[in-house]
Amino acid sequence: MNDVAAAAGVGLKTVSRVVNGEPGVAEETASRVRAVIDQLGFRRNDSARLLRQRRRTLSIGLVTEDLADPFYSQLGRAVEEVARSHGALLLAGSSDEDPVRERELALNFCARQVDGLIVVPAGADHSYLAPELAAGTAVVSVDRPVSGVDVDTVLADNRGGIRDGVSHFLRQGHRKIGYVGDSLDIFTAAERCTGYRHAMADAGLDVEERWVSTGRPGALGVRLALDRMLSGPEPVTALLCGNNRTTVTVLRELATRRNRPALIGFDDFELADMVAVPVTVIAQDPTQMGRMAAELLFRRMRGERAPTQRIELPTRLILRGSGEIRV
Repeated sequence: MNDVAAAAGVGLKTVSRVVNGEPGVAEETASRVRAVIDQLGFRRNDSARLLRQRRRTLSIGLVTEDLADPFYSQLGRAVEEVARSHGALLLAGSSDEDPVRERELALNFCARQVDGLIVVPAGADHSYLAPELAAGTAVVSVDRPVSGVDVDTVLADNRGGIRDGVSHFLRQGHRKIGYVGDSLDIFTAAERCTGYRHAMADAGLDVEERWVSTGRPGALGVRLALDRMLSGPEPVTALLCGNNRTTVTVLRELATRRNRPALIGFDDFELADMVAVPVTVIAQDPTQMGRMAAELLFRRMRGERAPTQRIELPTRLILRGSGEIRV
């Protein structure tokens, strides 16, 4: 800044006023200062400015499972847009469903003095966030709840969505309905599997254990699960998939088989409407989820002290064909 002042022939205070957009500088002088700034490549030091003004960093952190996953990329984009509307910068990272990596990312963001943190939890204990909350960092959980601390939470109605899928199959005449989902140590996977079992029980239908498969949606595991479900004298006639990655893996496997059950996937995904039999899905709204989580976060950052909220957003059954195949 001293170099800018010397080259423009003005005082430091004048340069400061021009840089910060403050009044009290003649336009001719301001233009001269801006020209020198461009010539010298001067950039304002926001960290020092915020420190002097005793303000926060105007940044927030986002920890998701996987930024490349279509669901989380939409959620992250919505968070980014809300942050931008508040003049804040978004820092984001992927936990890869690893609790240690989640903790490291969250604490690294906090070490960089983010004003707030949005977390898609991977671990089972989030008491490590208690000191950050006590220090004034706002925290919101999204897609899954955290444990060990009391924070605002935005979720989808996972059980309700699966119940809608089972009910739709029942209306098509199906009674032997299978379920393929993710590991049950993941909150959303456990909720969806529980929703499936409860919906079947409410309909007075028993669930054979060979109809249920939970675990990482790898090709081999899905292939073995479908072997169990689609073989024997009474194979399943309909199949629920617990998330978009599982649905895609199942579709690839079914493409090589003659016996293809009716299919409903949880989560929409790109080109779901373009396959040979368009895929009926239970759609969440990741954009609304991200937007709502971010707005809750900025309210806390502004000092709101209301009781914490747990919001469950409804899902939507989108009929495309694969779920309307009758027995």
